[in-house]
Amino acid sequence: MPSPNRLSREKSPYLLQHANNPVDWYPWGEEAFAKAREEDKPIFLSIGYSTCHWCHVMERESFESEEVAKVLNEHYVPVKVDREERPDVDRIYMLFVQATTGSGGWPMSVFLTPDLRPFYGGTYFPPDNRYGRPGFRTLLEHLATAWKQDRPRIEEAGSQVVGQLRQYASLPDRRPQLDPQVLDHAFLQFRRSFDKQYGGFGGAPKFPRMVTHNFLLRYYATTRNEEALDMVLATLREMARGGINDQLGGGFHRYAVDEKWFVPHFEKMLYDQAQIAQSYLEAYQLTGDDAMASTARTILDYVLRDLTHPEGGFYSAEDADSVLDPANPHEKGEGAFYIWSHQELSRLLDPKVLKWFCYRYGVELGGNIAHDPHGEFTGRNILAEVWSLEDTARRFGASPTEVEAAFERAREVLLEARSRRIRPHLDDKILTAWNGLMISAFAKGAQILREERYADAAVRAAQFLLKRLYQPENAELLRRFRDGESAIPGFLDDYAYFIQALLDLYEATFEIYYLDLAVQLAGRMRDLFEDREAGGFFSTREGAGDLVLRMKEDYDGAEPSGNSIAAQALLKLAAITDREDLETSAERAVDAFSSRLAQSATGVPQMLCVYMQQLLPPRQVVIAGHRDANSTQAMVALAQRTFQPNAAVLLADPELARYSPAYAGMTPVDGEPAAYVCENFSCKLPVTDVEELAEMLRGVARQD
Repeated sequence: MPSPNRLSREKSPYLLQHANNPVDWYPWGEEAFAKAREEDKPIFLSIGYSTCHWCHVMERESFESEEVAKVLNEHYVPVKVDREERPDVDRIYMLFVQATTGSGGWPMSVFLTPDLRPFYGGTYFPPDNRYGRPGFRTLLEHLATAWKQDRPRIEEAGSQVVGQLRQYASLPDRRPQLDPQVLDHAFLQFRRSFDKQYGGFGGAPKFPRMVTHNFLLRYYATTRNEEALDMVLATLREMARGGINDQLGGGFHRYAVDEKWFVPHFEKMLYDQAQIAQSYLEAYQLTGDDAMASTARTILDYVLRDLTHPEGGFYSAEDADSVLDPANPHEKGEGAFYIWSHQELSRLLDPKVLKWFCYRYGVELGGNIAHDPHGEFTGRNILAEVWSLEDTARRFGASPTEVEAAFERAREVLLEARSRRIRPHLDDKILTAWNGLMISAFAKGAQILREERYADAAVRAAQFLLKRLYQPENAELLRRFRDGESAIPGFLDDYAYFIQALLDLYEATFEIYYLDLAVQLAGRMRDLFEDREAGGFFSTREGAGDLVLRMKEDYDGAEPSGNSIAAQALLKLAAITDREDLETSAERAVDAFSSRLAQSATGVPQMLCVYMQQLLPPRQVVIAGHRDANSTQAMVALAQRTFQPNAAVLLADPELARYSPAYAGMTPVDGEPAAYVCENFSCKLPVTDVEELAEMLRGVARQD
């Protein structure tokens, strides 16, 4: 085995996976850039993340090859970047790869001049010519020759590319006046791509893009268009039944390779768990369907069990690949941890329960996975709910209660057996942004499901971030914690997501400290990232010497854009604190992206949510009463159970009056807890009866 390279000194799990490659890897930084300048070599930049399946494949095929390493080390300065630690670097070069090839993904492979200008790029390259792609070694040799023989043309192309990227990433000076019809147009576009049979939008592969749900549920709440709600509910039901949902352990895999949500790509990402859980919680608010609440609980409980640091922070991901045979730990296959043979199940379950289990989850003697090009799933089964518990009870003439109890015991037995397998790799770094998303999910779970343990989880995670990743002396956030080290100045996403989390945590606990901190961090976010001239927020701070471009990210994809969440959080903060400057920042952000909203609204569904939020008057539901009193809690529970995304639920408190004198006058009535429903701090008469509050909230919803 070669000696460890420079990556052995890093903390990123992804970089450490490559620490024993024969490739002379450098981490992204001045040491690598200086070497490239001094030796006049191009940089080979490889970007990925630790749970990326094709990153593992390219490592095995190319980066562990002595022959490939020899070419890389001789002709290039090889640099590795963990995209989750450095999303700023990833976004710039992903924009280049997408613009030049028409697609993108990871691993991302980009060739740069010594001053970091890209001149050639792609994603996964096979070791030999195949799949219509050049072999990696052939490509390396060809570009090395071109660098020596045609250097001026390559450098000129790199300069032109950066100029084009800067132009593409910039926002137009002329901005259309937004019209609420943009919301209707976006709805119609989503309706056209909706899969009426299996839910979801578009065909295979299917990704759980929850920002689409966020828009559709708010569009339904505003317009009462039942189709918008039905599309979300149908998708959530099919996702919950599918193999993309871990039917035993809870939590959702990254995406499904088929249109039925059946065969997943098995990695589990923290940001997916957070957003999917919130989607099920909001569906439960709107429908009262216990199945939606149940699925949300399985996600939150999975995160508590398998993705939580002992001190409370949340880990980033679990890998798709896992060991196929404990006797051969180096042989890995995708999904091996999650799939079952009929023979395994028959050894673990009572014969009667086995029949019920196989019927409900579609288990077949020879395996149920038809499309298996690599033979990884031969004879194995992915568990998906083919028949409901009630269907299963009817089929076998048993009572639903008996069948439910049997399945609960079976689940415990199979989870225990699965726990003895070798678990997939855990990416145990803790990212501020993703933890912010997850804190919001737990805080919402606490509010909507009335589960104190979820509030405790949100509080512990927030305290972890404040202890490990917050610098109180300058009110700044760091991005990553791992193995005792906190590092990397925070990006816009880190600030925006955490500010939103603090607001959600305030509503879950009514601890004014979290609101105060949200206000403080909002000010720092504006100082660091806001474009005070043109509006909107840059993803990175000014003056980053290792970036060729400063971008304003607007695409709401697997994660919502930092601009969308920043504007959303600022609008809510403005509504709570009566701060006009915060509202203005949010409105200028929406205006900055008005052309994107008008021309390609389906790419920015979370920003559409902010636009809807901006159109409606801000609302406060203020409960005045002792926080521990049952009658106070009954009012709080009702307000939080009601889907009202444009409202803040507050507890009257002398400290709250620091933000607006209007709060000072909101007091109990004749010693009884009272609820004040206000718009722009203009309040209706207080009510002291829960039913009266319910009627008032229903009336307000109808007005929306």
